Amino acid sequence: MEEIKNHIRRFVNISDKELNAFTKELELQEVKNKEFLLKEGTHSLHHYFVVKGCLRSFFINKKGVEKIVNFAIEDWWISDYDSLINKTPAYLNIQAVEDSIVLKIPQEKLEALFETSTNLNSYFRKILEIVRIADQKRVQFMFNMSGKEMYEHFRDNNPEFMQRVPQYMLASYLGFTPEFLSKVRGLQE
Repeated sequence: MEEIKNHIRRFVNISDKELNAFTKELELQEVKNKEFLLKEGTHSLHHYFVVKGCLRSFFINKKGVEKIVNFAIEDWWISDYDSLINKTPAYLNIQAVEDSIVLKIPQEKLEALFETSTNLNSYFRKILEIVRIADQKRVQFMFNMSGKEMYEHFRDNNPEFMQRVPQYMLASYLGFTPEFLSKVRGLQE
């Protein structure tokens, strides 16, 4: 639980009492490589914090091709927020890319904690702002950069993913075919 406590303290000044109330509601879950935390069509009930490992969220398009929306590594949160907040069937799948350990908290319990802790509310607002900014930048990069530039930007700014994420998944995340990514990487070497 120290990982999540330290992470929260990086963003807000929070009391031990508030942190303990929060961590009391968390459940530890081990997830094996390729195991799903969420499958499309089910309902997302939890926010997941990655203690160790790597997860991906993805959907399968009409052509049957996986399209990766996000990755989450240590100290990152992941969920299908549309399903979680709007209580609709999930559009996304969430799957472990490697053996992982997550902490999960149900949306209802988190909402109740927000009522008693403005610091937790502030922490999650800040986290979601960071996620939203990253998503906006990714869309901007997809419209403004060449494939080569996008790959170089991702490689230079996210070195922790380069050895952990299979190349076909990286290609999907960047909006490439695996063949195109292989060609771009070949030009780098």
